[in-house]
Amino acid sequence: MNDLIATTPSAREQIAGLAFAMLLLSPDLSIFEVNPATESLLGISARRLKGRRLTQVLDFEGESALSMIEGNETQIVARGLTLLCGGRKLRVNLTVSPIDNGWRVVTLSDAGQGERFSGEERRPSLRGPAVLAHEIKNPLAAIRGAAQLVARKLGAADRTLTDLIADEVDRIAQLIDRMQRLGREKAEPITPVNPHAAIRRAVETVQAAATAQFVLREEFDPSLPPVLANEGALVQVLINLIANARDAATLGTMPEVTIRTRFVSGLVMNVIRLGRPVKLPIEIQITDNGFGIDPGLEAHIFEPFVSSKPNGQGLGLALVQKLLRDMDGRIAYERDEAGGLTHFRIYLPMAR
Repeated sequence: MNDLIATTPSAREQIAGLAFAMLLLSPDLSIFEVNPATESLLGISARRLKGRRLTQVLDFEGESALSMIEGNETQIVARGLTLLCGGRKLRVNLTVSPIDNGWRVVTLSDAGQGERFSGEERRPSLRGPAVLAHEIKNPLAAIRGAAQLVARKLGAADRTLTDLIADEVDRIAQLIDRMQRLGREKAEPITPVNPHAAIRRAVETVQAAATAQFVLREEFDPSLPPVLANEGALVQVLINLIANARDAATLGTMPEVTIRTRFVSGLVMNVIRLGRPVKLPIEIQITDNGFGIDPGLEAHIFEPFVSSKPNGQGLGLALVQKLLRDMDGRIAYERDEAGGLTHFRIYLPMAR
């Protein structure tokens, strides 16, 4: 027992290992202490945070939440709260817990990934449509086969309609494939993967299919260790995100896409697997200088059948989120209006 007590992590070490941001506020709402997850979420170092009033760091975009924090001596829980921090807009879940003599503990967790406060997973409810999709595939194959038989009896000049039928059947089949992947419950096996090799494979695929010129910049941390992922799924995730960034950037002038990798300290996302927290210290950021996503859709972009593209099917980002969750990863979206930039950030566990 004495040996166990001697090796027990200190209170500071326990707080540093929390999956969510935690701030200790003095009675005048000055920030007295923060954990590493706070630095990751807000993008501000602990040294710069300590001593500043909470209102100097976070803009609550309305006085209701702030007045509750200032004048309430009971615990407060708020979900999906919008805050501004250094020009960045954050959607967070917030709790305020009074201690003694006016001191308070504030916790913040990123609500942009659809995480529930209890730590439960929210997955697309597409099991029913996936089963239906399987049943649709058989008649589609028959339609395509019939179109090919008819085409053999026609001259080259008369095959336009049969070609159109075959093309539309292929398009619908691809859509159904995506629906089935969203409804798949069994995750693909995960192994150590070189993140930069996966990125370069995805970049090669996107560049080969590009119809417009754009500048692609790479800012890699060469010291990053392998991530724990499914290589094929990770490449698919990156292809989707890089292709989206390319499409968004090429709608404007001087299109540019930047891919960055870095190591982020602390538990940056609240991920629970088999009853234990999982660290996600590897970040891959994909940035474009396009016009961004319609603000009315920002809260729903990872939901199935939601798209900001005129001809989009709304399954790309839903599939990205599903594949990442299967690898214990997470994805976050952020729009920097001041800089005219859109950021998608992937967080992945490190292979040991």
